[in-house]
Amino acid sequence: MTETNQTNTGAEEYRPPFTILYEDNHIIVVLKNQMTACCPDESKDDNLFDQVKTYLKIAYNKPGNVYVGLVHRLDRPTGGVMVYAKTSKAAARLTAGLQSGDFEKKYLAVLCGTPEEERATLCNYLRKNTVNNMVYICTPSEEGAKYAELDYKVLQSVSKYSLVDIRLHTGRTHQIRVQTAGISHPVFGDMRYGGALAQKGKLALWAYSLSFSHPITKERLRFLAYPPETETPWKAFDIEKAVEIQ
Repeated sequence: MTETNQTNTGAEEYRPPFTILYEDNHIIVVLKNQMTACCPDESKDDNLFDQVKTYLKIAYNKPGNVYVGLVHRLDRPTGGVMVYAKTSKAAARLTAGLQSGDFEKKYLAVLCGTPEEERATLCNYLRKNTVNNMVYICTPSEEGAKYAELDYKVLQSVSKYSLVDIRLHTGRTHQIRVQTAGISHPVFGDMRYGGALAQKGKLALWAYSLSFSHPITKERLRFLAYPPETETPWKAFDIEKAVEIQ
């Protein structure tokens, strides 16, 4: 397995508005900033998908339309590691890998309070209300119900908050936010689902680890990027140490 958090790009003349963690002819792994959408949406706001396209077009002087494949998503308030495909072949193989369980996605979150169980698996059915863009825990028989599963482990507790490591088994909209709120420990800053007020409205939710097989070479890759250590509430925890010793 290759584990890296280093930039690997030959295009250095153009500086994109995001951090590149890895790049080759087939994929580009980048760091999504919080409050930036991962792809175009109804808001028409600037988004990471278009930023990546612009970077590839300018940095490599590509004529015409530039191909970028969206493989997975992160909610707008969530920052962290994302991979985009640079070819349709890579996109198809990465998507197949995502669907087959080849991707391992891990998150760090600061929760309000500390869960009673230090380690647990949360299994729920979730239903999205498209009118208010809210997601609710529901029964399996309800229309639109989708199964959601995650594992969490409490890494540290400080005052009224806890740092937890979360591994997703499914990728539902607002999944982590809804399932942790469902056990009465919402994500810090998530006012929508009952969390404490945060500065600048940011959620304490970060996709810090992404692992998958390279779509062409089949080499196992893992990318790490920790949340901003100087920001509240992350600065209250020794994140790197907590992750290393788990």
